[in-house]
Amino acid sequence: MISITLPDGSQRQFEGPISVQEVAASIGPGLAKATLAGKVDGRLVDASHVIDRDASLAIITDKSPEALDILRHSTAHLLAQAVQRLYPGAQVTIGPVIDNGFYYDFAYERPFTPEDLPAIEAEMHKIVKEALPVRRSVKSRDEAIAFFKGLGEHYKAEIIESIPADEELSLYTQGEFTDLCRGPHVPSTDKLRAFKLLKVAGAYWRGDHNNPMLSRIYGTAWLNEKDLKAYLHQLEEAEKRDHRKIGKALDLFHLQEEGPGLVFWHPKGWAIWQVVEQYMRKVYRETGYGEVRCPQILDVELWKKSGHWDNYKDNMFFTESEKRTYAVKPMNCPGHVQVFNQGLHSYRDLPIRYGEFGACHRNEPSGALHGILRVRGFTQDDGHIFCTEDQVESEVRAFHQQALKVYADFGFSDIQIKIALRPESRLGDDATWDKAEEALRGALRASGVEWQELPGEGAFYGPKIEYHLKDAIGRTWQLGTMQVDFMMPGRLGAEYVDEHSQRRHPVMLHRAIVGSMERFIGILIEHHAGQFPTWLAPVQAVVMNITDAQAEAVEAARKTLANQGFRVISDLRNEKIGYKIREHTLQRVPYLLVIGDREKESGTLSVRTRGGEDLGSMSVDAFAARLREEGAG
Repeated sequence: MISITLPDGSQRQFEGPISVQEVAASIGPGLAKATLAGKVDGRLVDASHVIDRDASLAIITDKSPEALDILRHSTAHLLAQAVQRLYPGAQVTIGPVIDNGFYYDFAYERPFTPEDLPAIEAEMHKIVKEALPVRRSVKSRDEAIAFFKGLGEHYKAEIIESIPADEELSLYTQGEFTDLCRGPHVPSTDKLRAFKLLKVAGAYWRGDHNNPMLSRIYGTAWLNEKDLKAYLHQLEEAEKRDHRKIGKALDLFHLQEEGPGLVFWHPKGWAIWQVVEQYMRKVYRETGYGEVRCPQILDVELWKKSGHWDNYKDNMFFTESEKRTYAVKPMNCPGHVQVFNQGLHSYRDLPIRYGEFGACHRNEPSGALHGILRVRGFTQDDGHIFCTEDQVESEVRAFHQQALKVYADFGFSDIQIKIALRPESRLGDDATWDKAEEALRGALRASGVEWQELPGEGAFYGPKIEYHLKDAIGRTWQLGTMQVDFMMPGRLGAEYVDEHSQRRHPVMLHRAIVGSMERFIGILIEHHAGQFPTWLAPVQAVVMNITDAQAEAVEAARKTLANQGFRVISDLRNEKIGYKIREHTLQRVPYLLVIGDREKESGTLSVRTRGGEDLGSMSVDAFAARLREEGAG
C-alpha cells in the first residue's frame, strides 16, 4: 500500500503506484479537470508523474502560486511548436520564463518581424484547440544529442553537449514537437488559453556578439483572459507613461550616443532633481545625519581591501596616473569608512550617521541600459550608520519609519518589504551571516512588519531589507535598502573604543531611501504620468496675458510669486489665449493663470488647473497661499 498525505493532513491509501492525475481523480472529477501539475515531497512534477512510495502531495491548479510559471513555460513550448509549423527549418534554442511572460529564441533564414506575430499567435490557438497531450520522456545525454541532431536542431544539441555526460535529460513532446526541458508542463495544450505575443528582438546566441544573431519572440501568458486583459491594459498605460517620451515632451533631459548611460539634465529636469535632493537633505538633517562628500576615484588597493575588487571589478571603470591604478567609485561605502577612520571614536559617540548624494559609475552592459532607469552614471541618496550591535535594531526601525514617510510624500502607499539573504559569493562565515540576517528580522518584527525572504539575493558583504513600491498602474519597483554589514568595517580598519576600553569594529549599516536619483525620477515621471504634484512640478504655474496691454501686470505677478520661491514662468507671446492654455496644459503645468483687462484692473489672477477646473479669480497673495498649502515653495 502507498499512503499519500494531502496538504490538509488527510491521507489516502492506494494499492500500488499511482499518478498525480489519478490521485486528483480519486478526490473528484472537478479537481482532476483542474489539475496542472503536482508537488511531491516539495518537488514540482508533471500530472503524469507516478508516485511509487509514501509521499506528501499537493495538487497544482490555477489557484496555486506555482501555476503561472508552469503555464508560461508551457506556452513557450506552444510558441516554438507554432513557429516550426509555419516556418519549417526554424531551429529552437532557449525559451525561459521571465517576469510576466516568456520568450523563445529562434535561428531562421531571416529575422522574424512584428508582422509575423499574428500568424504565429493564430497557429498557437489552433494547437490549443487540438488539445494535444504533453508527454515526458527521459534520454541519456548522448541519446538526446543524437535525437536533436537528427531533427536538424544543432543549437539544441550544442546546449546538451555542455551538460555532464552522466545526467539523464527530460524531453517533452506534444504532437510533432519535442523539446528539452526540466518541466513540469501542463498535461495538454488546451490548458493554455490566455496568452499574447508582444514583440520581436535580436539576441546573440549565448549572449556573445561573435555568435550568430537569433530572433527572440516575447510573449505573455496568464491564468485567464481577465488577467491577460488587465496586463495588456497595464502595458498600454506604461507606453503612455514612458519616462523617455515624457522626458522629451516636457524637455526634462536627454541621452546621446557620445555618453551612453549618462544623463544630460535640462533646466526643468534639474528643477525636479533639486526638489528631490533638497527634500532628502532635509530628511538627513532631521534624522541626525552629517552630510559628507568623498572622492570620485580611489586607488584600487582600497577596493581590494573592501572586497569590491573580488566581487565587483567587472562592473567598475578604471583610470591610471603616475603608474597607479584608480577605480571610479561604483559605491560610496569605502569612502565613508575613511571619514569614520579619521580619529578614534568612543562607544558614546555611536551611532554616527553619514549621508552623501554620492555620484557613482558602474560599467553596465550597453544592452541593459534603459533611459534614466538603468544608467552607468548615477547619484544615490546614500548613507551609512556606524553603530554597536545593540543599536542595530533601533537604527533599522528608525530608518523604516523614515522610508515609509518619504514614500508617502512622493505618492507611494502600497509597499512590500523583502529581506535579501546571503548570496553564494560572499564575505564572512555563516555565523556572521546568521547574526546579520536575524538582526534585520528582529527589527522588522519589532516594527510589526510582514516580509518576504529572497534567498541568495543579498549583497556580498551583508543581507538587506528591500522596499518594493507599487506604482499607479500596478508595477512594482525596488527602491530603498537597509543592509547590515559586519565585514567591511573590519576589512578597512574601522574601530571604536567600547565601555571596557577595548577596541572593536562597529557594525556598518548601508541605507538608501530613493536609491539612484536618476532612476527614482524616472519612476516618478511614470508614476505621475508627468503630472507631478504641485510641490514637485518643475514649473508650478504659468502667467499669461491676453493682449500686450497686460504684459507688465503678468511680469509683476510672476516676479512676486518667484520671489516667494515658487517656480513660475510667464508667457507673453502674441498668441491666442486658448492656444497658450492648451500648450501649457500639454506641458502638465499644474496652474494656468490668465490676466486680462479685468484682472489687471482688480489686481487678480484668473486661475484654472491643468485638469480644466476653473477656480475663478484670486489675488496673487491668495494664490501664493494656495501653493504653500500644497507644499510648494
